[in-house]
Amino acid sequence: MQGKGKEEGCLPVTTGTAGHDSLIGRTLSHYRIIQKIGSGGMGVVYKAEDTSLDRFVALKFLPEDLSHDHQAMERFQREAKAASALNHPNICTIYEVNEVDGQAFISMELVEGQSLSAHLFNGPLSADEVIRYALQLADGLAHAHEHGVIHRDLKSANVMITRDGRAKVLDFGLAKRFTGTELDEVTRSQASLTAPGALVGTLAYMAPEQLRGQPADARSDIWALGVVLYDMATGHLPFRGQTGYELSSAIMNQAPRPLPSQVPTELRAVIRRCLEKEPGWRFQRAGEVREVLEAIQEGAVAPWVAWRYRLARRPWLALVAALLVTVAVVVGLNVGGLRGRLFGGKTSIPVRSIRLAVLPFANLTGDPEQEYLSDGLTQEMITQLGRLHPETLSVIARTSVMRYKQTDKPIDQIGRELGVDYILEGSARREAGRIRINAELIQVRDQAQLWAESYERELASIMALQSDVASRVASSLTLTLLPAERMRLVNVRNVNPEAYEAYLHGLHHFYELTPGGFDTAQKYYELALEKDPNFALAYAGIALVWGARGLGITPPGEAAPKANAAALKAVALDDTLAEAHYALASIKTWLVWDLPGAEPEWRRAIELNPNLPDARAFYSHYLCIMGHQQEAEPQITRALELDPFNSLFQSLYGTVLVYQRRYDDAIAHAKTALRISPDSPDAHSTLWVALFLKGMYKDAFVEAKANFPGDHEMEEALERGYTESGYPGAMRRAAEVLVERSHKTYVSPESIAELYLQSGEKNLALQWFEKAFEIGDPNMLYLGLPFYDSLRSDPRFQDLLRRMNLA
Repeated sequence: MQGKGKEEGCLPVTTGTAGHDSLIGRTLSHYRIIQKIGSGGMGVVYKAEDTSLDRFVALKFLPEDLSHDHQAMERFQREAKAASALNHPNICTIYEVNEVDGQAFISMELVEGQSLSAHLFNGPLSADEVIRYALQLADGLAHAHEHGVIHRDLKSANVMITRDGRAKVLDFGLAKRFTGTELDEVTRSQASLTAPGALVGTLAYMAPEQLRGQPADARSDIWALGVVLYDMATGHLPFRGQTGYELSSAIMNQAPRPLPSQVPTELRAVIRRCLEKEPGWRFQRAGEVREVLEAIQEGAVAPWVAWRYRLARRPWLALVAALLVTVAVVVGLNVGGLRGRLFGGKTSIPVRSIRLAVLPFANLTGDPEQEYLSDGLTQEMITQLGRLHPETLSVIARTSVMRYKQTDKPIDQIGRELGVDYILEGSARREAGRIRINAELIQVRDQAQLWAESYERELASIMALQSDVASRVASSLTLTLLPAERMRLVNVRNVNPEAYEAYLHGLHHFYELTPGGFDTAQKYYELALEKDPNFALAYAGIALVWGARGLGITPPGEAAPKANAAALKAVALDDTLAEAHYALASIKTWLVWDLPGAEPEWRRAIELNPNLPDARAFYSHYLCIMGHQQEAEPQITRALELDPFNSLFQSLYGTVLVYQRRYDDAIAHAKTALRISPDSPDAHSTLWVALFLKGMYKDAFVEAKANFPGDHEMEEALERGYTESGYPGAMRRAAEVLVERSHKTYVSPESIAELYLQSGEKNLALQWFEKAFEIGDPNMLYLGLPFYDSLRSDPRFQDLLRRMNLA
């Protein structure tokens, strides 16, 4: 500890007892125990060094007097299982559960900072600070509740404010997993593992229903969150008592002490609603608390926050509310200029968040050869809608919606799975030079059809047709489009029908994401340019084809010039094309290594289409490469919000987490990717790296083989090497196979270097890194990953980083 109020680990620091002191200096498994840093009712915590991964962790053991208590051991194991399911930046991370020499322990994130209770020692926080920390706590609780875990002991002492200003919920030591309709066991019980007949939790933060011995659920955590928010806003607790009996009586029967006037009205309403005596009158989900706090932070919420929950309890207020609604409508419509006379100046309108999915357009021709057209129209409608009012409208991306092609799932189920409010369905039929489209917009909640229409145009007018559909969707959703957005929908030019058809063919084959698919896509893009030499989308397509080849199929020296030239041409032809800037940003990053020049292209692509998930996903990696890991996470998170079933994005998120040394979180995302796409090479690669960095070499060996599916020569080499000398031997044999192949065909030198590095052959690894540098291997940009830590002190490696401007 570094002074009063400083804490480390996932348990608040206390003076503790003398038990377990004999552990200091010992090594259990691969953990060298350094010092005791805290203790509590269900655990003693030590700071330890993880010698296999060269990091500090917190190890939590059962107190010595409970180490032989069967029920206490059950609680210990239950805590680990509950908490290990959670993966969130505002919740302490569990790394491992283990037992060595009869000592059961949990390895967890070492959280350094100051507890919220210590943070409040000098008085209350500002409203902005309260809202900022409250948002983080609500977000963490929402994640836990969504995974079936309640905390049951949330309090200011169990919240850590880290050195970078992040609130983390600590010690899910009293958490219990619940499923379906099952709730928690009665909190007062002779079988309590805390103490016979004791109450689970900390009295001042316990909800009335817990004190009455009733089941605790997520709403009990919301009560505790309200107490914590009250504490932050005032510097003291909402209820007082000289004895436990008096305090319990106050919590169950008295109103909380009034909040001071300097606490904003909206925040007071949130705290009061969290502290409603009846669970049904509180917020029902932590996610609801988060949404209201976000609205307060953005200035998009009014005193209606308070009125909404008061109306639920006081029906007589409904008449008053009705009158206010009438006034609000009149003012909102600015009848007779009333709004200006009442309030003066500009008024801000709360922004609604709308999520929309465009389901794959049905091919009504019955001809499989026409699938390219319906699939292309789906993609183009996603793009058109994604550029409209991005602050309000989120449009789910192609990868996630294509899983519903020719599905028989009902609309409400699709809506729930994608988390959307509205669905656009459609069908297409091409006959000669004309195309007919039917489209309908459906509200998921009640499956009501908001709008439906048929269109028939010449194929040359297909862009205008798509703009018409987008306009009708925007109108049905009552989106107020900006002048530039309206102009973009109106000012669409006719396209060369043959060029556009060829482009859609190319798009169809590009999404196969195979070498053969890239070859076919390029032929169609080139055909499109023969028909229309100024077709910017076709140039963007060619740029992305060569960019994809340069990542492992074709030598970068061959792919980079062709990709770069095509991307520059696309931008020159249409500077408003997000896909063109995205292609140029990708190529400048991985193939040209012009990192400063890539930054404005990434930003321009996202500015032009904030709903383009590919740009956000790969921009997150660019940020990691540039050393901005914390900025990277919101970008990849947004990409997954737009494309939740994209296994590649799950894998890319895993790499972002590896940069942050959050290996368990990375493993979780890689496994999610494999559930979506069991054969995903990116997911297997991410999982392989994370397992290796955790020192789980047996599991890493299994993933190494999964990275070479159907490659019998490589599989035999790995097995032979593993038999000879374990994991390092397997990696050495695999490297030798790739070296031999590199004499006959292109093999990424960086891939060979990685294998030699894992085998312990550092000199050979550095030799191959030099070869990778010479040819501009795109994977060299990832040398900032912890994977390369064993080389970081080597002068040759440092020189390599300097030459790449990555030092």
